[in-house]
Amino acid sequence: MRSVKKKRGIKGELIKNLYFFLKALLISFSCLAAAILGVALYFFINGVRPPEIPPMPGTAFYNGDAVFLSLEENEDDWLANHELIAPEGFTSYDRKQLFYTFLIIGLNEGTNANTIIVASYDGATKEANFISIPRDSLVNVRRGLRKLSGSYMTGALQGRGIAGGVAQVQREVRTIVGFVPDFYVVINYDAFHEIIDTLGGIEIEVPFHMRYDDRRQRLHIDIPPGLQHLDGRTALHFARFRNSNRRFRAITDYQRMENQQTVIAKTLEKLLQPSSILLIPTFTNILIENVHTNLTLGNALWFASQLNEIRGTEAMSFNTMPTRGTSGAPSWYELLDGPAIVRLVNRTINPFNRDITLRGLDIISTH
Repeated sequence: MRSVKKKRGIKGELIKNLYFFLKALLISFSCLAAAILGVALYFFINGVRPPEIPPMPGTAFYNGDAVFLSLEENEDDWLANHELIAPEGFTSYDRKQLFYTFLIIGLNEGTNANTIIVASYDGATKEANFISIPRDSLVNVRRGLRKLSGSYMTGALQGRGIAGGVAQVQREVRTIVGFVPDFYVVINYDAFHEIIDTLGGIEIEVPFHMRYDDRRQRLHIDIPPGLQHLDGRTALHFARFRNSNRRFRAITDYQRMENQQTVIAKTLEKLLQPSSILLIPTFTNILIENVHTNLTLGNALWFASQLNEIRGTEAMSFNTMPTRGTSGAPSWYELLDGPAIVRLVNRTINPFNRDITLRGLDIISTH
């Protein structure tokens, strides 16, 4: 009996040891595979070439004036709907090398462009610049209510969907900054909180208690003051907050843009960490599902690799498009300050070797 029990005990011990050995081996292979994937991603990304600077929207002549041809639509459709005067004398030969510009459109419920940012990245100096444009900016393009926030919906509702919405925003932003940004990124709010959650959240100093309930939007914001670790959903609430319930503090649209810039800066700060390279496959899936862009996968991978080249957040600038105040009731337009805009654009996001002039913009001087 003792010998039988002993044999069974030895057999059981062998099976147990074999189990732990296989488990350890599996874990080792998993770690090795993850390491190999990380190294492969690193070398693959660093092997991606810088994107070619997209050609300027082609010029043609329409009723004697030079106009842009859309990169998204055919020539006849563009000429019929988008009479954009090209900056006089500017050509592709005037472009700065390795200097890229971006139009970032954040959609609210898939319709209104509540967030519009023009950004640039200088591959030579490794610097990035962001300019938020007030959503209530008065644009000299459409009839009726001419707030920039309605640009995407106006284009999309003309039966051309996302491409039409993008083209209309491009057209209206062009009148403000003097050029059509190279790349566009249309992103809905779902992508914001998914990216932040993937990064493990962000830390933000909340200046006061943000409290707001809106049953129609199914929106409930309740963020206490002080240094807070925000998940994606709460960070989005921080970026969206403007109105408040009674006895609580509200903010202006300019302050909300500053909060949006804070969320972007804190998110980029975490993306700049080397460990974020292993999250690229997850980010790719998020972007595929929630983002519409003319960036190719190769473009996106190169720009992702540049995150490690930027010398921290001190190499980034966040600005708000200068205005001269509001028009007041009933429209409450934000009136743009043309001369100040020209100075800001030339200092930050101008992709040309020559300065853009006020003549290249179409700013309404009076309301």
